[in-house]
Amino acid sequence: MTRVDLTLPLVVALLLAAGLITLSSAAPGDEFLRQLAFLGVAAVGVGAVVWLGRERLMRLAPYAYLAALGLLLAVQAFGTEVNGARSWLYVGPLPGFQPSEMMKLAMILVLAQVMHDRPIRRPFDYLRPLGLIAVPTALVLVEPDLGGALVLAAIGAGMVLVRGVPWRHLAAVAVVLAVAVPTLVVPNLRPHQTARIATFLNPGADPQGAGYQVIQSTIAVGSGGLLGKGYGQGTQSQLGFIPFRQTDFIFPVLAEEGGFLAAVLLLGLYALLFWRLVAMASECPAERDQLIVAGVLVFIGFQVLLNVGVTLGLAPVTGITLPLVSYGGTSLLSTLLGLAVVFVVHRDRYAGW
Repeated sequence: MTRVDLTLPLVVALLLAAGLITLSSAAPGDEFLRQLAFLGVAAVGVGAVVWLGRERLMRLAPYAYLAALGLLLAVQAFGTEVNGARSWLYVGPLPGFQPSEMMKLAMILVLAQVMHDRPIRRPFDYLRPLGLIAVPTALVLVEPDLGGALVLAAIGAGMVLVRGVPWRHLAAVAVVLAVAVPTLVVPNLRPHQTARIATFLNPGADPQGAGYQVIQSTIAVGSGGLLGKGYGQGTQSQLGFIPFRQTDFIFPVLAEEGGFLAAVLLLGLYALLFWRLVAMASECPAERDQLIVAGVLVFIGFQVLLNVGVTLGLAPVTGITLPLVSYGGTSLLSTLLGLAVVFVVHRDRYAGW
């Protein structure tokens, strides 16, 4: 028996509490109550993951990946368009969900198993993991959901790098990207995607249009000062100047009402979460388990980095939620299930040894 470490659940609980407090100010009413309902559903899912254990989860991983892939294909035919992206599925009266969120976790589990079973030594060894990454990433990109596609690509790249890549292979990838980005990627960007890049470089060029979100977000963050304006007293957030303040732009709400201190405390909690994930990966003797923890770390860490970067004007707007804080049932469920998998993998790390 290994000692169960409760540091991870404690940090997650603190982040959830910070998220619920901020959300109750940013979107009091139905959305806050729905988030509590989503949290209840996620708690059931976490309990199921903890009960299943590591080995049974790994046996189910290929089926989860195929199911998520099937749902991504279903989105192309039956998906509902929300905010310009056909990335949601609705079943009867149930709330909509994003299959791309489920794919993040399924891909982590399958990639960890594949790369553990078949070590990467030659260029052809990349074909199978790259296929597992490229197919869902392409399906999400054509929705078009650039943020979701970037997260999937980051997860795959992070896990491959953790597994180990010879320097000459990295050099070859760098050359391919240096050629492909200006010749293939940039010319094929959609108008709204090029507009986002232009806005990132100069948000003041269109302050009432494409640059509005970022400008209002940075005003909110800066106006919070050291201690903030107080709960529910943020002028930018409460008067509706910040669009999507309950989802993609919830960090400015916290920074405006809680100030620099609250923002630093939240980022400190994320830093503590990432430190604990790194420590848990190092404590796992099996490479497959290390890869799973690394995948979840990239999954959450990349989203935090991108979301906060967008709200501070340091990254183009991509439509990424802040994990465990933003409103959203599928996002909350996938993040908590990912952390539950890490908890189970770490708990069962010596099973079978």
